Amino acid sequence: RRRLTMAESSWPGSSPPCSAWLSSTSSAAPRAPHAKMSSSRLFSSTSPAPTFTVRTTRSTSTSSCDYSEGQWVRAAGHARRYNGTECNVKGSEDCVRNGRPDTSYLDWRWQPAAPGCQLPGFDAGAFLGAVRGEHVAFVGDSMARNQAESLVCLLGASFPYHLVYSDPEPGTRKFWRWAFPTHNVTVSVYWAPFLARATGRCENYSLPYNSVHLDALAERWSGDAGTMDVAVVSTGHWFWNPSVYYNGSEVLGTHLLPELNHTGIGFLSPYREAIRASIRRLASAGRARAVVVATFSPAHFEKAWDDPATCARRLPYTEGEREVDATHAQLRSIVREETAAAAATDGGATRVEVLDVTKLATMRPDGHPSVYMKRDPFARGVPERLQSDCLHFCLPGPVDTFNEILLQLLLTKRE
Repeated sequence: RRRLTMAESSWPGSSPPCSAWLSSTSSAAPRAPHAKMSSSRLFSSTSPAPTFTVRTTRSTSTSSCDYSEGQWVRAAGHARRYNGTECNVKGSEDCVRNGRPDTSYLDWRWQPAAPGCQLPGFDAGAFLGAVRGEHVAFVGDSMARNQAESLVCLLGASFPYHLVYSDPEPGTRKFWRWAFPTHNVTVSVYWAPFLARATGRCENYSLPYNSVHLDALAERWSGDAGTMDVAVVSTGHWFWNPSVYYNGSEVLGTHLLPELNHTGIGFLSPYREAIRASIRRLASAGRARAVVVATFSPAHFEKAWDDPATCARRLPYTEGEREVDATHAQLRSIVREETAAAAATDGGATRVEVLDVTKLATMRPDGHPSVYMKRDPFARGVPERLQSDCLHFCLPGPVDTFNEILLQLLLTKRE
């Protein structure tokens, strides 16, 4: 195999590299051996074929509502459920503490489009009751972490909890774990931006691209898969970055790296393979569980990533004002298709749920930290250039709605 050369590649369009504020894989905690896949067929499995039941974002507990389509409607105080500082959210997403002057982004709720459907507000007691004695794990990129921290705060506003493990390296949130003793529930987050094993830029932002091994899942989360009772898989943003994709030592192709003289394969096919492999790994881990695969939650960079006004909107989009981007729709479809394909037989031990958040996230350009990812960003005037976070959501904020839907999926699972 020809030795690959290092080459710089720029982020397409006006958006910044997602990795500007995403964490890397940790080496602090003990790791289990990574899950190596058969080289004869990408993501093939030697374990018995798992069985699946697939659901989308619907719940019989609320008249089989479909939450994937709808609109944001005003609801004073709906998202004012916790203090982000008190529950130790990532500092760059603690928008109130950081001085964001407007808080109207907390006064909206998601109204499903189907007639007669309502999405109930989050009920911490119902959630903990649904997962009593279980391990709830979030696996993926920093949007998985964003949702995990939202869940911990929503639960912690009503029930005691404590941090069991956090990365020893200051400022990183690669692998964290919390415990809720009243219900013997554990919540964990696993940093795995490609789900598969990856090195390069995702570990060291000074490097020009990622090397992603699609024949092996990331070590930590795949090694712990057997302990997970509810696994929420959420990824997508890192796939947009320049990458070389491998099957073993063979280069399958590249994304945004024409200078390496390998076939450009984009990122949709690697994304599909990673989702497929992750579902199979979780389904073959030897016990009944719920696997919840979230669809893509898009960013809202409207100008250059370091323009202070790149995501300065203060209201959600209204119906018809903003459509789901074509590529985002493709990523959404891949999740739907792969979860549906996993339904080999009905009534299986593993139930695969689709947490479809693409539309509701698309409609919330106002919910990001923007320049308030840093504390008091205008304390010394208005700089010409200022980094903004238009990817993650403020905590509290719109991502809490992801967990409202997750609760309904889990209640359906228990029924």
